[in-house]
Amino acid sequence: MSQFSQMIRFADWSPSLVPPVAAGVYAIWDDVQLIYCGMSGRSFKPEHVSRKKRHGLVTRLHSHASGRLSGDQFCVYVANRIVIPSLDASMLKTFAAGEMTLDALTRQYIRSHLRFQYAIADSGAEAFALERRCRRGEVFGVKPLLNPAN
Repeated sequence: MSQFSQMIRFADWSPSLVPPVAAGVYAIWDDVQLIYCGMSGRSFKPEHVSRKKRHGLVTRLHSHASGRLSGDQFCVYVANRIVIPSLDASMLKTFAAGEMTLDALTRQYIRSHLRFQYAIADSGAEAFALERRCRRGEVFGVKPLLNPAN
């Protein structure tokens, strides 16, 4: 996919890896399996590039890298579909004792296993359209495991 960046490991996450202000689409991979496609910058306009603070892709990917379930649907999907099914009885005891949190395990999984790539869009509308194509399987040849679209 020439319009998408090279793969970047979440283990190497730094906001400097993504443009500070940009609308776009991202694909998240677990080894060779596409697990999630998303977008950021729905209300983005080209004039937003002159902003000095971070906006768009960088803030969304930063949220995903954090592993925090609160307010992040991707992290909820990872926790519910991948992390929780892998827990055993001994791990459940660490939750009951307050020694472990689902946020921490989700972050650990994301940072240990997942990679992402992104494509910049000129507008929020363009990003939205590309995200739909990715989720339908039209861009990568497969639908994402966690959020496929019809």
